[in-house]
Amino acid sequence: MGDGTVMTFTLYHHGSSVCAAKVRLAMAEKDLNWDGVYIDILKGEQFDPAYLQLNPKGVVPTLVHDEIVIPDSTVIIEYLDQLEPGTSVHPNDPWERAQSRYWTKAVDEDLHPACGAVTFVCSHRHTVLNNLGPDGVKKFLASTPTFSVTSNWKDQKDSFVRYGFEAPGASEKIILYDSYLQKMNETLKGGNSWLVGNKFMIADIAMAPYVNRLAMMSMRGLWENGRLPYLENWFSRIEALPNFKRSLIDWVPEDLKRDLRENGAKSWPEVAKILEISI
Repeated sequence: MGDGTVMTFTLYHHGSSVCAAKVRLAMAEKDLNWDGVYIDILKGEQFDPAYLQLNPKGVVPTLVHDEIVIPDSTVIIEYLDQLEPGTSVHPNDPWERAQSRYWTKAVDEDLHPACGAVTFVCSHRHTVLNNLGPDGVKKFLASTPTFSVTSNWKDQKDSFVRYGFEAPGASEKIILYDSYLQKMNETLKGGNSWLVGNKFMIADIAMAPYVNRLAMMSMRGLWENGRLPYLENWFSRIEALPNFKRSLIDWVPEDLKRDLRENGAKSWPEVAKILEISI
């Protein structure tokens, strides 16, 4: 802070969490130091009673600033910008701030639940089923709080893990996810490098982990080969950012990178079929 006070931040996070990646990227852009507590959400560590005291939804990330506990990635970043407004990742211009809010609101309401569904259907279900065993899977699914990512996430996750692409609503979530990629492509069509105000700020920070998740699941075909060229160029700029790799890639364990890559590649033909993409 400007008065010389050293702020102490502890971030509870996981390499696979797009929300945690969003906060790590924002903190890197703001040049904030933090200590990490790694919560393995694929082993169910987020359901430990001590962690649920911090985050009753049983999700990551959670930020602890001194004695203050802040869950929810969107709220965390807004909180950090209030603490350090000189490095704000939110625009000062009211119109640009409003446009940015449309993107962050869409992430919280639509895209994040869709990402959770698509990730479990395409990859995480295999990791959970292969690594936890029948009893472990039952405990993992039963431990999800009734109200978590969404008000019905407990039942949805159970269905996505057990039935994959055959789960009710799975195809619709894939179509919804793709609709946001198309919206990004259309927004960038006018020649801007970034989503709002032609400046890399919160809208891009919010969307970057969700496009990166698809890239890590071997699904660049969603925008490559001329399908969404403006989005493809945007993501190339994202990947070239100095803070991209250390915020979004380096925290993902190698075995999880492999699972995302290989399971995603196996799932890609089904995703392409749903979206009527020729491969």
